[in-house]
Amino acid sequence: MIELDANIPSELVPLSWLVGLWEGTGLVAYKVGDQTRELEFGQRLSFTHDGLPHLNYSSYTWLLDDTNTPHVTETGYWRLSRPAHPGDPGPGLLLGEGVTPYTTTRSVEALRNDTDGFDIEVTILHPGGVSELYLGQVKGPRIDLATDAVMRTATAKDYAAATRIYGLVEGHLLWAWDIAALGQDLRTHASGRLARVE
Repeated sequence: MIELDANIPSELVPLSWLVGLWEGTGLVAYKVGDQTRELEFGQRLSFTHDGLPHLNYSSYTWLLDDTNTPHVTETGYWRLSRPAHPGDPGPGLLLGEGVTPYTTTRSVEALRNDTDGFDIEVTILHPGGVSELYLGQVKGPRIDLATDAVMRTATAKDYAAATRIYGLVEGHLLWAWDIAALGQDLRTHASGRLARVE
C-alpha cells in the first residue's frame, strides 16, 4: 500500500505514486551492429518534491561486480504539462504575479486529457553532455514518455531519441528505456525492477 504525502502540491497528485526512494536491479541489452552489449546493474532512483509543482528526479546506477563500481547518473524534473500562468515563478528568479494556479483538485482535474490521463513534461540531464526533453502521459500507475528534443554538447556521444515507460506493478516500479544511439535506430536498451525503500 502506498501512503501519499499530505503536503504534496495538488498539481503533483497524478504523479504522487512515484514519490520516494526506489532500489533494485536492471539489465542493459543494446544491439550495435552484430554485437549486443549486455550488463547487469544496481539502481537507486529517487522522486522528491520541495513544495513546488514538480518532482525532483535522480538516478544512480552501479555495476553488479565485486566492488559495486559506480556506473552512470542522471537527474531531472517531472511536471504536468499545462499552460504557463502569471502566478508561476520565473523566468529566472522573478516572482509570479497574482494567485498561484492549480492549487485545488478541481483545477488539476481540468487538466485531464481526452484519454483520461494527464500530459506531462520531463527533463533529464546526463553528465556526459546530453539533455533530454520528454513529452508523455501519466494515466493511473503508468507513464509513457518519448523525447521531443535531445541536445548534445560537441563532446557527447551520439544519442538521438528515446522512449521510456514506467509502471507500478504489485508494489514494484518497473521501467523500460529504448534509445536511438551510436548510429542505431530506436531499439531496446535497458529495463529495471525497483522496490520502494522505507
